[in-house]
Order: sequence, then C-alpha cells, then structure tokens
Amino acid sequence: MGKETRNKTPRQEHELEKEIPVEQEEVQDQDTGQSEEEAASPPKSEQELLQEKYDQLQDQHLRLMAEYDNYRKRTQKEKDDIYQAATAATLQKILPMQDNFDRASAFECHTEEFAKGFALIEKGFAELLSSFGVEAFGEVGDPFDPELHHAVMHIEDESLGENVIAQVLQKGYRMGDKVLRYAMVQTAN
Repeated sequence: MGKETRNKTPRQEHELEKEIPVEQEEVQDQDTGQSEEEAASPPKSEQELLQEKYDQLQDQHLRLMAEYDNYRKRTQKEKDDIYQAATAATLQKILPMQDNFDRASAFECHTEEFAKGFALIEKGFAELLSSFGVEAFGEVGDPFDPELHHAVMHIEDESLGENVIAQVLQKGYRMGDKVLRYAMVQTAN
C-alpha cells in the first residue's frame, strides 16, 4: 500500500476499496465504445444486422467491380499503345525502302516491261503503307511547320512565298497523329 493508505484508518481503507470497483466499471463501459444513449437503446434485430452486413458486402462488391473495370480498361489501353508503338517502329524501318523506290522511279528505264514491273512493285508498297494509315507530307509550296518539317537549308527567292518549302530533300511520314519521320526540307524567305 502507498503512503496515503498507511496513515488511514481501517474504516477509510474499506471505503477506498469500495470506490475502486466503481471506477473499474466505468472504465469497462468506456472500453465498449458505447455511449449511454446507445446502451439504453434496444439492441438491433437480427434482420437489421443482416441488412447492415448485406449493405457492406454490396458496397465492397461494387468497389471491386469498379476497380476491375478500371484495370481492364487500363490494360487494354496499354496493349493498344504497345501495338501502336511496335507498328510505328516497324514502319520507320521500312520507310527508307519507299525513299529508294522514289529515287529509282526518277530515272528513265530502258525497257518498258521493267518499268511496268517496277511501277507495280512501287504501287504495292505504297498501298501497304496506306493500309497502316501512313501518309506522306512535305510538298514544295507547303507552308513550313516546325512540328512536321526539319529545315536543313534556307534560300531567298522572290518567286516563292514567305516561309514556304522550296525543295523536299526527304519526304515526311505520319501515322494518324504520330509523326514517323519528319520531312527534311529547304525553306524559302
């Protein structure tokens, strides 16, 4: 016993012992987390408890379904992005072949059958690129756009307009909104 209880009479000690259980009962009421009003209200019926449990499970189910739907959409978008990137990378590797066809078609061919066969191959390759949605851009006389064109030379020519393409050194290609290769051009004025 502490100093306070040593100097007390047996009767006072007995009164202190009676007070301790009362304090412990109050602490136990506080541990349950119920207020006096909740303790006084009648307990919930089994149906109300089941309804609360059902509502909680329904809420969890809806959240899980929404989370799964978001996951499905996100993975589908990632899959589409990977496909687009792979297609663009492959087409970028093929574009120099189109440049070679363009250069070769600029030369005069000595045999008509060879020219015809070459034209068919060039046409087939152009159709292949267009089937992927690839389109060429960068023509002489087009306005210069730094987001599409790469200017490597500049000339002053009064016959051409201001800030236009004077010569196309290498065509540019895009697939939808994605630029596969910028057009290499000479600008005027």
